[in-house]
Amino acid sequence: MALKFIDHGTKEYQQMIDLRMQILRAPLGLTFSKEDLDKEKDDILLGCFDEEHLEACCILTEIEPADTVKLRQMAVLDGLQGKGIGRALMNFAEKVARDAGYNKLTMHARKTAVGFYEKLGYNICSDEFEEVTVPHYTMEKRLH
Repeated sequence: MALKFIDHGTKEYQQMIDLRMQILRAPLGLTFSKEDLDKEKDDILLGCFDEEHLEACCILTEIEPADTVKLRQMAVLDGLQGKGIGRALMNFAEKVARDAGYNKLTMHARKTAVGFYEKLGYNICSDEFEEVTVPHYTMEKRLH
């Protein structure tokens, strides 16, 4: 398992788009617009690879400079959930965020994933809300 940064516009980035489509978007009948993907140019793109094959990914988007970063588009390949890949990627994302000087990581977590994030120390800090037709909660964790 190799945890690494993904550069926007590369072959690895295309794998990231494909994985997110398969896991997060297609089941809801959604796609990505060119504008959606263009906005990711300044984000921190992270992936977990087995050889050259992407198994999991996530995005960190700055919310408040030098304070808060938002985790987005966390996806683990079907059949690999529950095998520690998501946990490893989250630990890597937290380290990257801390090393970049952020104090807090926040996210809109799908209701079905709340237990996973709670085990990693995240707390719910909102009422349930709907986003992309799915129930979510805002969750956050202090990084320092």
